[in-house]
Amino acid sequence: MEKVVKSDAEWREQLDDLAYRVTRREATERPGTHENFPAGEGTFTCICCGAELFDKAHKFESGTGWPSFFQPKEAEAIGEKADHSLFRKRTEVHCSRCEAHLGHVFADGPKPTGLRYCINGVALEFQPDEC
Repeated sequence: MEKVVKSDAEWREQLDDLAYRVTRREATERPGTHENFPAGEGTFTCICCGAELFDKAHKFESGTGWPSFFQPKEAEAIGEKADHSLFRKRTEVHCSRCEAHLGHVFADGPKPTGLRYCINGVALEFQPDEC
């Protein structure tokens, strides 16, 4: 996978303010702000670089207010790192291609993986499958 590297100024020009703060500065959007993803099958891509991150078939309702998935579309699409902010240990997830902050992964998800990728909706774009 070819990496996407841009200057801070280029990211600011490409993204709206909230998408910039979430993906480039590791902010978090308010819960419940992205429950309006289109119906139907498709793929969620990175708002920054277009990398395919999550399949709609892997999305589930977690009750948290953020889009949740039990696995990425491809394991190598998502990178992880330790996050010790907020006085607890969490695992931050980011786009492997451009390093965009996406959210966190927790070990309280459904089968078959037992994982919950809790993702900021503003970090994603939905690409419907073509018929």
